[in-house]
Formats: sequence, structure tokens, C-alpha cells
Amino acid sequence: MAKQQKTKDKTSEGSGVAGKGEKGSVNAIVETFIVRTGARGEVTQAKIKLIDGPEAGKVLRRNIKGPVRVGDLLTLRETEIEARRIRGSGGRP
Repeated sequence: MAKQQKTKDKTSEGSGVAGKGEKGSVNAIVETFIVRTGARGEVTQAKIKLIDGPEAGKVLRRNIKGPVRVGDLLTLRETEIEARRIRGSGGRP
């Protein structure tokens, strides 16, 4: 005899993607690049400035995957977590 699998009804539960606040997304603009990181350089660490939300004007350090230029508009799901500083030859000491 085979056991029956228990399944959860996911329609009543939230997805949990937005995190703690669940206030929605916040727009930000890329100000400067700090360093490229990742095994093949596919991630760019940049300083971004929030232009929406309660923390408008705050500058954060974020990791961005994919092609990005200075002045690009990003949509962030959360603004509480800031990327760690990358130490190495590419950035400031």
C-alpha cells in the first residue's frame, strides 16, 4: 500500500515574497558602481538612491544581477537589507 501525500492549500496563505513589511515595492535609481563580483562577474555592486516610500533619499549598497547602467530605475521588494562591502583590489580600502 502506498502512503497518501499531505498537501497544503496555498490559496489562503500569503506568498511571503514581500517580507516583513509587505508594503509593496520601492523605486530606486542607480547612482554609482562600486565593484563587479560573482564567480564570473555577473553581479554588480552599486550605490542606489531610493526615490519612493518612507525612506526616500536614502542611499543603499545593493547587489544587482544583469545588465545595469548609471541612471537606471530599479524596483526593490525590500529596503531593509543592505549588501555587504566587497573587499578586494577593485574598490576602496
